[in-house]
This record gives sequence, structure tokens and C-alpha cells, in this order.
Amino acid sequence: MEVVYPLSAENDATEIVRSTRDLPPAHYIFRIQNFSLLLEMKQEKCDFGQFEVGSYQWRLVLYPNGKTNSNGNGHISLYLGIAGTNDLSLGWEVNVNIRFFVYDQIRDKYLSVQDANGRVRRFHNLKTEWGFAQLLSHETLNDLSNGYLVDDTCVFGVEVFVIKATGKGESLSMINKPQKNYFTWKIDKFADLKDEVSYSEQFTVEGRKWKLQLYPKGIGRESIPFLSLFLVPDGSKSLSSNRKVYAKYKLRIRDQINSNHLEKTVEYWFSDDNTGYGFPNFLALRDLTDTSKGYLIADTLFIECKIDVISAVKNFSSN
Repeated sequence: MEVVYPLSAENDATEIVRSTRDLPPAHYIFRIQNFSLLLEMKQEKCDFGQFEVGSYQWRLVLYPNGKTNSNGNGHISLYLGIAGTNDLSLGWEVNVNIRFFVYDQIRDKYLSVQDANGRVRRFHNLKTEWGFAQLLSHETLNDLSNGYLVDDTCVFGVEVFVIKATGKGESLSMINKPQKNYFTWKIDKFADLKDEVSYSEQFTVEGRKWKLQLYPKGIGRESIPFLSLFLVPDGSKSLSSNRKVYAKYKLRIRDQINSNHLEKTVEYWFSDDNTGYGFPNFLALRDLTDTSKGYLIADTLFIECKIDVISAVKNFSSN
């Protein structure tokens, strides 16, 4: 169960989410025995040992009687502080999502306390601590039924999620009517094609290499055989890993007599080399061999491809 409280965190008006879970804190746990003696000390706070998360050194700062200048009276205040700042570069800044914990020793569960909506806290030279002035009230702590204080012992913890910017990214452009986007494949002696599949020469559009893939006798098992036609990335790793390329293109077989060309338009996000996209049933073979339709004249066939829109991706760095 998750509950949101409109409390204060380091003088900033914010909302705090409290929930319970079974798993212990992943990064740091500290146990306090004879907690009542800690309440009697004159010093307002006590620091705990350093621990490392995300290549940074951290420490927990506990205010047993609350941080007075942050409206923490009557509460336990708990903060995360960054340590070893002298070793950090000039103008350093660390962005962190913080989650604090209080152990329920009766039910073996952990109360989780964190900023709502995954708020990120920014550590820098002028702000080296972040936390909650009202983490847990003394009344709640001392209520034995809650299990937070048993035999004058309590347990706290923290998880620290450092958000590191890689400074890397990509810029996607959709290029309309790219230059040199038209390719013609002339096939002489079409009847002599013996292979199941044939490929055109390679052609390049906006830095991407392509080829046309033709199955002269089709790839389907329909009662009426078809010629199959596809556009395929060239197979020389022109597509980077995990990067897709969009293309909107026309595949066409030229009518050499009447200019009544057979043309089909398709769009597709290509993700792998050698994986093409097009039409298994582009043209019925009976129409292809019908000389009156003008597709196959003197055993010569003209196949054309025109890429109307293509995506281009460039890497950039903010460093």
C-alpha cells in the first residue's frame, strides 16, 4: 500500500510517498541499539560511515530529535550527504533519487519513504545534503505495535540511485524527396534467370545502401504464380545495431509500350540487413509474359525503385 503525505523535505514543499515492502535496502543499513540514549545527546545530529554508490561516497546523517531549523521537532530527521567532495571536479553536480527505510521488526517489512513522482535531488557545492525533516514522528516510533522500536533498537536504511547523463543521443530526420532517390534495374534475357532469387546492383540513398530482390517465379504457392519483388538493405552492415531506418518507396515494373506502369507504394521500418520488404504477389506471371501489357519486351524487363521519404539518424553528444 502506498500513501502520499504533503510534508516538507529540506524546506521544499513536496509530497512524500510512504509504502511497505519485503526487500531490505540495497545500499546501506544501520542499526541503532539503546536509541533512547541517542535522544539524550546534546549534539543535534550524528553521522554514520561512508559507503559508495555510483562511484560517489555517501553518508547518512541522523537527527534523533529532528532538524530544528527545518520543522523537524518531534520527529526523526534523516538525510543523505555526499562525502569526499574535495576529490570531485570543479563545478561538480550529482543528481540522485533517494529512498529511505525504517525496519518493522515485528512484521519483517520495511517502511519506504521517498519523494513522490520520482523526484530527483541535485547535490552540488552549496547543497551537500538532502533528506526528510519529518521522516518519522517520535509518536509513531514509540508505538510498539508499529515494530519500528523493539528493545530500544531501531534499524534504518537507504537506497541511492545516481542519475548519470551519458551526454549521448541521436537526431532523427525524415528526409522528403532525397537526392538520387531513383534506381532502374534493367534485366536482359529474363528467361535465362535460373536462380530462385536475383539481386540488383547496389544503390545508395542518403548514405544508405540498398538493392532490389527479385523472385522471378515468386515465393508463394498460389494457384496463379506471381513475380515477387522487395527492397532490401545491402547486407554490408549499413544498419547499426538496434537502429531502424524508415523508407517510403515505390516499386515499379515499366510498361515499355503504353507507359501504363505497374507501381505499388509501401512504407516500412527496416531493422536488419538482408531483411527486405515488398510484395510477394507483385505481378502475375501470366500478365508478365503477355506482350500486349508491355512489361517484358524482347526478353527485357525494367524494374524501378523510387524512395520518396527516408530517415537519417546522426549521433550527437552534449559533452
